[in-house]
Amino acid sequence: MYTLARRYFNRKYQAWLDRRLPKMRACRLDNSKLFIFPSREGLLFLGVLALLWLTATNYENNLIFGFTFLLVALFVISIFHAYANLHGIEVVAIKGLSGFAGDTLEFEVQLKQDKARLRDNLRLCYPGGDVVVVRMVDTQTMIIKLPVEAQHRGWLDPGRLSISSVFPLGLVRTWTHLRLDYQALVYPRPSKGVVASKASASRGEGDQDVVGGSEDFFGLVKYQPGESQSHIAWKQYARELGLHSKRYSDPVEKRIWLDWDDFPGLDTEARLSRLCGMALEVSLTQQHYGLRLPGVEISPARGDGHREMVLRALALFKLKDPSAENSREESTPGNAGGSVEAKGGIS
Repeated sequence: MYTLARRYFNRKYQAWLDRRLPKMRACRLDNSKLFIFPSREGLLFLGVLALLWLTATNYENNLIFGFTFLLVALFVISIFHAYANLHGIEVVAIKGLSGFAGDTLEFEVQLKQDKARLRDNLRLCYPGGDVVVVRMVDTQTMIIKLPVEAQHRGWLDPGRLSISSVFPLGLVRTWTHLRLDYQALVYPRPSKGVVASKASASRGEGDQDVVGGSEDFFGLVKYQPGESQSHIAWKQYARELGLHSKRYSDPVEKRIWLDWDDFPGLDTEARLSRLCGMALEVSLTQQHYGLRLPGVEISPARGDGHREMVLRALALFKLKDPSAENSREESTPGNAGGSVEAKGGIS
């Protein structure tokens, strides 16, 4: 019963937050976005005040009355200082750093204030992440990196950013829960695999391969007994240059293909993990490599940009790409250079 009531309250609270604090790229903290409530120590402090008030009333002791009023004034003053500690700070979403599933990703947040002033004990964290405590003294801007655990591939929404403070006395807690509009791309968790080159004889491309060639003349080698006489270089033999055999080669494509069909029997996530590991391995070499997924084909290339394109395709395989949807709404993009042939949901 308690669990159901708590879930119901959390659902209503999140719906109220979505209306009160919608998703935004930047936000300036003011009275409509800040909440103040006594902390655990503050509630204990209020209990002591009530006890002192009852004692002073019962015994009509002016000294206890005066001490009680002093503590009440201290509590009220701490409310204003706690509010001023967060009021006026502008929170800006910078970017979410990409990473792999199972790792801890970092989301960058910028804090800005109009003029330098002391803001102490600012505690920032995302749900499930470690709390980062910062202090603003002389600086007017600062960038903070907040950790968030990435459990699955795809786009990672860090959730609501919690900013709180119990400065100066710890009696009241001032906080806010902001929904910053940015995400981070999570690639599949890489697993080690053997990079296999799928060579296909395609005329006019790639390097020359001597073994099994039959198209283009490659050179002469010393004749070995048992070889076909049709390959003997009779002209050279007639010139008394010795008995040699002709060798031919076919142009063979030496570029590496990371192919979905190379791993039969594995489920989707296992295949993506294997392909991700292979992509990272081959990207360290100078070889050209491409990617083939059901509905997606990326032509072989190399470089950091190509690696990011391959990893992005693996991360968003059979998932919705909100950034692509937004870009299509703004304009109709073309295929840059024709390097990606999209047959499915990724473009």
